Amino acid sequence: MGTPQFAVPSLRRIVAMSPEFETVLVVTGCDKPRRSKNSPPEPTPVKQAALELGLPVFEADDVTTPEFAEKVAESKPDVIVVAAFRILPPAVFELPPLGTFNLHGSLLPAYRGAAPVNWSIINGDAETGVTTFFLQQSVDTGNIITSDSTPIGPEENASELLERLSEIGAGTLERTLRMIASGSVTPEKQDDRLATKAPKLHRRNTRIDWNQPVQRLHDFIRGLAMRPTAWTTFGGKNLKIYRARPFDGAESSEAPGMLRIEDGRLLVAGSDGWLELLTVQAEGKKAMEAESFARGLRFGDEPLRFE
Repeated sequence: MGTPQFAVPSLRRIVAMSPEFETVLVVTGCDKPRRSKNSPPEPTPVKQAALELGLPVFEADDVTTPEFAEKVAESKPDVIVVAAFRILPPAVFELPPLGTFNLHGSLLPAYRGAAPVNWSIINGDAETGVTTFFLQQSVDTGNIITSDSTPIGPEENASELLERLSEIGAGTLERTLRMIASGSVTPEKQDDRLATKAPKLHRRNTRIDWNQPVQRLHDFIRGLAMRPTAWTTFGGKNLKIYRARPFDGAESSEAPGMLRIEDGRLLVAGSDGWLELLTVQAEGKKAMEAESFARGLRFGDEPLRFE
């Protein structure tokens, strides 16, 4: 069971384990517009991969109905594998005799929730990983099966890290299946005292607060790139910022959010220095290099500032 690209390497890995393991059903979300509200409906990445692999696919957006549980039960699974899908009810995750496990993009109990990869970068972590655990009623709290860790690059953004974790996770998932099949799993209870949250990202918590140290701003921007993207306002309009980096060339005595250009570079002040913007997207326009955006700015008597 899975939906986005993150789950595709795991699906392919399971299929590669045939005939030792048989994939009896792939469950994913329904076709819907994915590029824009007005674009034609498209299949999920998992559905696309499953069809290429010749696997049976069942699409569902509501996993809480009796009909959904009945459909899954018809396939008589020994185990259910979940990777970036929906929150399953007990009527579903208790079906298989060997259990239902989830592949999660963090080293649990850290970053329980919808956006673990983003928040690990936003918080400036040097390491993260993936964890498999058996599902239970409370989200992301089940007993841990196994995990794998990896360092986070100082310039790595969330999209890049997510792609790496999807490949690492495929290996973790294979090991998990083999452990379950051989009966060698020793589940480890999570220590709730060490748990942290990775809440869903939305418009309110992706807006940049310029009253932050430059390194925090850098981590925030790369933690949201390339989606959903950190944003600010300029001249009353939205501006997305995809890439930036700390700038060591000058100290800042300006108020946070103030702009300046130095040697063609577009700089914005944080609480302790300057951040160089690299790629931005003005409202209603395509993404562009910050140098191109800067050429359209007019510095006069009134200072320019991001809000």
